[in-house]
Amino acid sequence: MNAPLILIIEDEEDILELEEFHLQSAGFETMGFLSTRGVRQALEEEEVALMVVDRNLPGVEGSEFVADLRKEGFDAPVIFVTAKDRDEEVGEGFERGGDDYLRKPFNMDELVWRIKALLRRSSTRESELLRHRDLVMDLPSRRVYVDETPLALTRLEFNLLRYFLKNPDRAISRDELLETVWPEGDDRGEKAVNVAVNRLKKKIERDPERPYIEAVRGVGYRLC
Repeated sequence: MNAPLILIIEDEEDILELEEFHLQSAGFETMGFLSTRGVRQALEEEEVALMVVDRNLPGVEGSEFVADLRKEGFDAPVIFVTAKDRDEEVGEGFERGGDDYLRKPFNMDELVWRIKALLRRSSTRESELLRHRDLVMDLPSRRVYVDETPLALTRLEFNLLRYFLKNPDRAISRDELLETVWPEGDDRGEKAVNVAVNRLKKKIERDPERPYIEAVRGVGYRLC
């Protein structure tokens, strides 16, 4: 299993090198940047577990950059490490998408401890979320989002989508759906499956050229 990758944006090179050294010593992989330049490309190409971000950066202020990333769907934890230490600045950091805040100067061991704590919490949270492309299902709250837009699903539609999300890229027969998803007493014929799946598709699919659920001839359906 690969070590978690921590992406650091810090414009003071000596601090960046020190952070990378301590995090690598603690078993993490790191990517360091002296500005936000190149960060978006890195986030597209790499699976970043957490970001450590200074707020005083050249060009774009760090918390504004993170706020933009949040709007674009980036949801990994973020720790701000910064000399901006007034209470209102700390609050601003959290409001713009920060999960933790360390005031400079700080203890490098504390940074490592905070990262480990955030990763433990985010891994637990991740197990409560199901994702596929732009679909996100929050299991504890029973909420579903497509491209961050909340959907209103019936209980059957929610359970049906959950089953598809837990079985991606697998052809699922109508009989299997009836056996595992359908409530007792409801209409349990193949026609009922077709009707329910088509209703679900209408709610979750925005582009007919990019369906989430496709029919598999002679079998049933598949999340695609």
